[in-house]
Amino acid sequence: MIYKLKIKLLSDTTFGRGDGVAGLIDQEVEHDKYGFPYLRGRTLKGLLSEECDNLITILPEDNQKNYWENIAGDLFGIPGNKLGTIAAMHIGDACLPDDLRQAVAYEIDSERLTSQDVLNSLSSIRRQTAIDWENGVANKGSLRSFRVVIRQLEFQADLLFEAQPSDEILSLLAVSTLALRRLGSGRNRGRGHVHCTLHDTDENEITQQYLKLFGKVR
Repeated sequence: MIYKLKIKLLSDTTFGRGDGVAGLIDQEVEHDKYGFPYLRGRTLKGLLSEECDNLITILPEDNQKNYWENIAGDLFGIPGNKLGTIAAMHIGDACLPDDLRQAVAYEIDSERLTSQDVLNSLSSIRRQTAIDWENGVANKGSLRSFRVVIRQLEFQADLLFEAQPSDEILSLLAVSTLALRRLGSGRNRGRGHVHCTLHDTDENEITQQYLKLFGKVR
C-alpha cells in the first residue's frame, strides 16, 4: 500500500550531500546520475520523526503523550531493530515527477543532453561570506559557494505500508507532514522553506482530513 508525501519548495533549498566539487563549489546537492536533485528517504524519515517527537512533547497530559509515543513507535520504528520495533512505514527518496525524469533520461541516453545540463537547469550556485561586524569587512578566506535547488519545484516520496495504516497512524503522519516546513542545509538561514502534503493511494490530498484526531486517546 503506497501513500505519497509531496514537497513543494517555497524557497531555494540545498539537499546537501556533505561534499563539494574541487575548484567549483564547496557544497553540492544530492543528485542522481542524470543530474536530478533528490532528498534521501532516510533523511526525510528523520525529519518527519523529529517533527513528530516535537508535537508529542507539547501534548498537555501524560496519558496523551504515552498513547501517541506508542503510535509513533509503530509508525517510525524504535532504534535497535529488535522484534516488534520495525517501522510500519518505509519512506522512499523524494524525487521529481517520474514522467519528467523518464523523458529527460531518454534525452541523456540519446546524447542530446548531459546530466550537468539537467542539474544546471534545476539549480543555481550561491555564494556567501562571513562579515567582521566591527569593521564591516569580509573575513579573509570565508567565501563559500553552494548549490541550491530552485524554488517552486515539487518532489514526491512514496510511503510504503505492508498493511492498511490505522487512522491514528495517518493522523500522526499528517500532523508531522504539516509541521515539516524547513529541510536541507541552511534551513536556519533562510533556505529550505517547504510546504508538505500527505496523499492517499489514489493521490487525493488527505493532510487536513486526519488532523483533528491527533491528541485524542481511545
